Amino acid sequence: MPAFLRIASGLAVLFAIAWQLKIHVDASYDVVNFFSYFTNLSNLFAAAVLIAAALRLFHGAAIDLLRGTAVVAMALVGLVFGALLRNVDLGSLLPWINTLLHYVMPCVLVIDWLLDPPRTALRARHLAIVLAFPIVYLIYVLVRGSLVVWYPYPFLNPAHVGGYGAVVAYAAAIAVAFVAVGWLLFGVGNRLRGRRAMFAD
Repeated sequence: MPAFLRIASGLAVLFAIAWQLKIHVDASYDVVNFFSYFTNLSNLFAAAVLIAAALRLFHGAAIDLLRGTAVVAMALVGLVFGALLRNVDLGSLLPWINTLLHYVMPCVLVIDWLLDPPRTALRARHLAIVLAFPIVYLIYVLVRGSLVVWYPYPFLNPAHVGGYGAVVAYAAAIAVAFVAVGWLLFGVGNRLRGRRAMFAD
């Protein structure tokens, strides 16, 4: 994807999240809660990666791994939202920001990945690194939630889903989806990388 589109997409995310954060603060909501949503964290990370890729701040395997982490996380943002959260009350979240963060940006990251596949081969060990992001996030949410009695998503709230057993089931299902989507995107990226190398020769 052209550099200017990457930068424009990244800036659009930063603008949208800043706007929503202002609404959040004006309503006297907890700022830490705002930054405890996987959607917000993933979009901020994706925006930073898009801008970094456009400005060529990282090279080789480093940028490929960063882009891989971002595309897998954002693909899951779109899939989980569509499967579990589409009909949930989104409170003060503005519709256009919801559309941008949950629908547009996952598509942008996937399209960017397909148009500009990784230049280094991504293997299972790289996917394990990608999975560290959601694992650390899940631990954070459950530990903090038990302390402040607030969870960013209903399926992570034991009181809402019927106990920690149900939370574990949801988390396991999402983990499987992460592995499957990551394996698919890495596999497609590697295949496209091979074709680009073949045509380059």
